Amino acid sequence: MKDIYILGIESSCDETSVAVVKNGREVLSNIISSQIPIHEKFGGVVPEIASRNHVEAISNVTKKALQEANITLDKIDAISCTYGPGLVGALLVGVSYAKALSYASKKPLVGTNHIEGHIAANYITHKELKPPFLCVIISGGHTHLVHIKDYKSFEILGKTRDDAIGEAFDKVARVIGLGYPGGPKIDKLAEEGKPTIPLPQTYFENLDFSFSGIKTAVINLHHKTPDVNKADLAASFEKAVTDVIINNAQKAAESLNINTIALAGGVSANRYIRSRFMELEHTKNMKIYYPEPVLCTDNAAMIASAGYYNYINGITSTLDLNAVPNLKI
Repeated sequence: MKDIYILGIESSCDETSVAVVKNGREVLSNIISSQIPIHEKFGGVVPEIASRNHVEAISNVTKKALQEANITLDKIDAISCTYGPGLVGALLVGVSYAKALSYASKKPLVGTNHIEGHIAANYITHKELKPPFLCVIISGGHTHLVHIKDYKSFEILGKTRDDAIGEAFDKVARVIGLGYPGGPKIDKLAEEGKPTIPLPQTYFENLDFSFSGIKTAVINLHHKTPDVNKADLAASFEKAVTDVIINNAQKAAESLNINTIALAGGVSANRYIRSRFMELEHTKNMKIYYPEPVLCTDNAAMIASAGYYNYINGITSTLDLNAVPNLKI
């Protein structure tokens, strides 16, 4: 069987990334140019600045990815790019560059959903993983509970009704003075504290999520009690949101009679959340998967992997492909 090489391009937020992936699971290169130091002083991503930096970086990042993979563009089978969801200006840089490469090289263009990319990151880390399974997608922009029926068949079982979990992490971190990006900093501080502070948790009859209430409770508590132990507050917040995620994931797995759960998205790199899910392997006889840390955050290898499954299923795009900032899975 012929090997298939996909060039992946990711520019949905503040990482400019290009990768080469073989047969959907073997990463030959995965170059990531992060803008975190640029946006850190603003306390979050500034869309216009992100777009400009993508324009400046994308050509060199592509060259490095091809060089590291020791492959030329003529050996690439298809070009996969994120076309949504994400920041529209940032997306347009990657989409436009991918379309130009596709036209110049006469290679198929494969528009790829960013959320599907996060799911596919697990296929890279865990070569043995195959559908069906349950995927918990937790990131700065998304909180989804998805039944992965097949590589191209998804059913959303639950999603956030307000803030994404990563958004809540960032806002809480900003309030208690940790800065941006908030997730890793809360994760680190929480290890020094104890989850002794009671915080509200929101549960619905279905499998949806809501994190605005707990975020507001933390903000109000910090304002009313400025001398509150920040490590305890971080640990309490982390435990409260994790309880909700674990509860909904267990309910979904039991209702579907599935014992395989994969984590995906930037927040899946959180050590406490991972440890709580790993407990399910022992207490509930479940199999838990999660990507290696570099594949949890935005990267092009996951876009190339997801694009591979689009490509082999005959799903390609025309050169009028456009950015879709609110693209659904």
